[in-house]
Amino acid sequence: MALITDTIAAIATPPGRGGVGIIRLSGPNAERIGREIANHAVPKALPPRHALFTSFYDSQAQVLDEGLLLYFQAPHSFTGEHVVELQGHGGPIVLGMLLQEAICRGARMARPGEFSERAFLNDKLDLAQAEAIADLIEAGSESAARAAVHTLQGAFSQKVDELLESLIYLRLFIEAAIDFPEEEIDFLADGQLEAKLEAVLAQIDQVLYQAKQGVIQSDGMRVVIAGLPNAGKSSLLNALAGHDAAIVTDVAGTTRDVLREQIQIDGMPLHIIDTAGLRDSSDAIEQEGIRRAKREVDAADAVMWVWDSRYPSEDIEKAIFQQFAQCPKQLFIVLNKCDLSQTALGFGELSCANQLLKTIALSAANHTGLEPLREHLKSLMGYQPLGSGHFSARQRHVDALVRAKDHCQQAKNVLLSHRAGELAAEDLRLAQNSLSEITGSFTADDLLGRIFSSFCIGK
Repeated sequence: MALITDTIAAIATPPGRGGVGIIRLSGPNAERIGREIANHAVPKALPPRHALFTSFYDSQAQVLDEGLLLYFQAPHSFTGEHVVELQGHGGPIVLGMLLQEAICRGARMARPGEFSERAFLNDKLDLAQAEAIADLIEAGSESAARAAVHTLQGAFSQKVDELLESLIYLRLFIEAAIDFPEEEIDFLADGQLEAKLEAVLAQIDQVLYQAKQGVIQSDGMRVVIAGLPNAGKSSLLNALAGHDAAIVTDVAGTTRDVLREQIQIDGMPLHIIDTAGLRDSSDAIEQEGIRRAKREVDAADAVMWVWDSRYPSEDIEKAIFQQFAQCPKQLFIVLNKCDLSQTALGFGELSCANQLLKTIALSAANHTGLEPLREHLKSLMGYQPLGSGHFSARQRHVDALVRAKDHCQQAKNVLLSHRAGELAAEDLRLAQNSLSEITGSFTADDLLGRIFSSFCIGK
């Protein structure tokens, strides 16, 4: 358990007004501060995990609020420390007064994520589980929430631990052969070591695939809708969103600013960004909208170039390169208004800048041809809905798994090419360190700071 001597406090419920508001305290003085705020109108020895109805007082014995006081005795609490919750009425003023009273009695304001950080430092949960708490709070879909719960329950950590056990076994095998040369162990002769390394690499690939899916499920995909004015970009946004998120008129340049909408496709969050029509304009406001549109295109995972199918498709390339020096990444063409042009719905291809771009013909106004578009968006991200047992993940987890795989592959190469057991053992050690970064058993302090600072205050 980490040696922590101070007590922290924070409002644990969301900002605004509600029926209930919670002040959470954690640390060695939490129980004392809780009893003092209750003006000692509760038992001197607070019964753990019992809700006590009481009034809450300031230092002049004036009643601030009334509600429930709960005490969780260390180590049987979320943080592993003494934890007290003051559950009163959910008004920002009264909660602020209670929080200030806790601080005046010896607590300090908690940093973002500090409660979860203390839980990690006190071995109540590992780093992947701590991150899952934030992912659960921020979940944008039901499937993302379920995945975060699975990670919180240890599904991801268990897979990482299994990989670590496999690596430790391989390291012991190789290092035993190095340390006892008199035994004349030829660890390559029977092919067992190569087979075990291959099995570990396959194991990493499986977890890596699941982790990538977990990232997609948590983070989703940023898709920008771009194109000329009046091509039907806002209509397409409304069709995908299922409601009138954007104003649609026949006037070119109606959309001046960036519009954002979040939808789901089979559980995958999709962040759709509608942008101003790209064209040369002397209007200062429209120019700013176009500048913002190009900035969103640069940051997108995919770009839908919406084209009015009544105009020749041969002009698409010219229209794109009037606005961009090169074709934006992951760009594909949406041939819109097929109800007016009588263009056949579905997939096609179009040559642009010496490359074949996918085309999808549809009618946003009539909501026809949208399903192929949804399927294409899923395929761009490599998203596959996962069954039970799937888990949430972050990009840093994927990066760590990739590094571990690279080190294992290097270990295999030096063994087969040079029979260099010492180098292979070092590569496996580095692979082990990379995996340990996921759960936090081997993690730099600055990384911990970056992770927990992204959490909400009070958790």
